[in-house]
Amino acid sequence: MWWLVDRPNAMIKIPATPAGLPAIRACLAEGISVNATLIFSVERYREVMAAFLDGMELARKNGHNLAEIASVASFFISRVDTEVDQRLDGSDNPKARALRGRAAIANATLAYQAYRQTMSGPRWAGLADAGAHPQRPLWASTGVKDPAYDDTRYVVELVAPGTVNTMPEATLVAVAEHGVVRGDRMTANYVPARAVHDGLYELGIDMAEVARTLEQAGVAQFQDAWKALIDDVSTMLARHRKI
Repeated sequence: MWWLVDRPNAMIKIPATPAGLPAIRACLAEGISVNATLIFSVERYREVMAAFLDGMELARKNGHNLAEIASVASFFISRVDTEVDQRLDGSDNPKARALRGRAAIANATLAYQAYRQTMSGPRWAGLADAGAHPQRPLWASTGVKDPAYDDTRYVVELVAPGTVNTMPEATLVAVAEHGVVRGDRMTANYVPARAVHDGLYELGIDMAEVARTLEQAGVAQFQDAWKALIDDVSTMLARHRKI
């Protein structure tokens, strides 16, 4: 598919599941640009970055021009708050309300910390010297689901150097109309973000388990979308053959 499209700005989207990680590495090794998607945890994000480094090192060994390979890691935001808030709402602990709506941004902040750590390491330095571009963190699912929250929060609170934010149209309009961007909101907030994760753990909410739940649901949605696409194409082909 990559070679058929033959466009320098194309990216192949690959779910960052345990089965998807080798595919991410293999595609990059062949000079194929990759969007590693469905990332919900910092731990999985570290695995994605390791696959990126492995793939880019193999691409260099295979003689590919590293400057022509692009990659992003799509880290999902609002779905995390939706899942965690549901669990907090079921708790009778008075501390639960104070943590409502804080999990997603804290999760992304810790992911950004991991990104900065990885991209300051010696493996990346060697690739950068060879012309490689960093795999940028991409904040996905940034439309606010809960009407009690500010509709720009998953944009203005996730501003940091080297990041990408994909917004649904309603969020884009909201940011353009009344969003207040105050520069880097993540680098100085690693410690508060860790405190949020620790507070959730004390309430019995395991972010690793939350991530597994969301990943399974996300993969199921991808499978349904793929089946619907194949069904639509099959219907159109059958209709064309009758003409």
